[in-house]
Amino acid sequence: MNTILLIEDDAVLRENTAEILELSNYKVLTAPNGRIGIEKALQENPHIIVCDIMMPEVDGYGVLEALSKNKKTQHIPFVFLSAKTEHKEIRKGMNMGADDYLTKPFDEEELISAVESRLAKAKILAENNAKKNPAANQEGEDVRNIHELKNLFDDEGEISTYKKGEIIYKEGDHSNFIYLILKGVVKTHQMDENGKELITTLYKADEFLGFTSFNENIPYQESATAVEKTELAGISKQTLKGILEENKKVSLELMNVLTDNLSEIKQQLLQMAYSSVKRKTAQTILQFVEVLDKKPSENIKISRSDLASVAGIATESLIRTLSSFKKEGLLEIEGRNIKVLDTEGLKIME
Repeated sequence: MNTILLIEDDAVLRENTAEILELSNYKVLTAPNGRIGIEKALQENPHIIVCDIMMPEVDGYGVLEALSKNKKTQHIPFVFLSAKTEHKEIRKGMNMGADDYLTKPFDEEELISAVESRLAKAKILAENNAKKNPAANQEGEDVRNIHELKNLFDDEGEISTYKKGEIIYKEGDHSNFIYLILKGVVKTHQMDENGKELITTLYKADEFLGFTSFNENIPYQESATAVEKTELAGISKQTLKGILEENKKVSLELMNVLTDNLSEIKQQLLQMAYSSVKRKTAQTILQFVEVLDKKPSENIKISRSDLASVAGIATESLIRTLSSFKKEGLLEIEGRNIKVLDTEGLKIME
């Protein structure tokens, strides 16, 4: 018989819900608040947890966060139960790792269906894990290609968020982690001998960040800063090294990804070296449109200094070039907002 832990501060609703679940042949444990719920989850290790959000002492988000950090309970399916129906509340719960979300009032069929489906999923995952080769590396045994490596970052990585302009790491910091960008855009940059910032690369969502030597704990060779609100998933270099040693195919695919990145950087450097100021400006604007995942007709909001740094030209030269592009009808400019009006015109700029 599967055990359900029901955490709900409303005594009447708690009793009624427990009765529904018991009549469906489940063993039900109950807790009147989040603090007691966490204690019972650690003591009893239930098969699934159904938890209210708004509760005294510790709310539902606090319960989920606490249990997610404990190896004993982090695998337990978690269903939020709340009267809150706002989209942002639903997203918050799901982003934290909840498996499902039921809103009050709910009917018996909705409740049982949610419980059954989550228990079935957990059983399938457990059976699949049991069939895997026990001699394989535990953390990377099911990583067979670059897509599954990214899924591992998403599922097992340490999540961190950064506001626009916030530094992720500085040149000279110890390079202990490799990151996958889940959301946002990141720029890597260095200071030249004159103290001027040079942007070396722009990274967008679904790209890796922070690679240095695996064999030596050398510091980061450049700084990284969030261009917009950014979310990263980080895995230690040693963990990733172990995964790659066990999975040669993944290693080769990752090498191809990094080689492609180097080729793109080389092309950018060649453009900076040999292109005219107009061409550098045009190509940099198009690059920001691509990296920020904007349609050509949408505004991009980027500082003139960042544009100039990527293009490799003086800020004053960039501003003059933008003005000429505006006069030619290639761009629409309002404050820091830039809208591309003629993509093809920028692409063929000499």
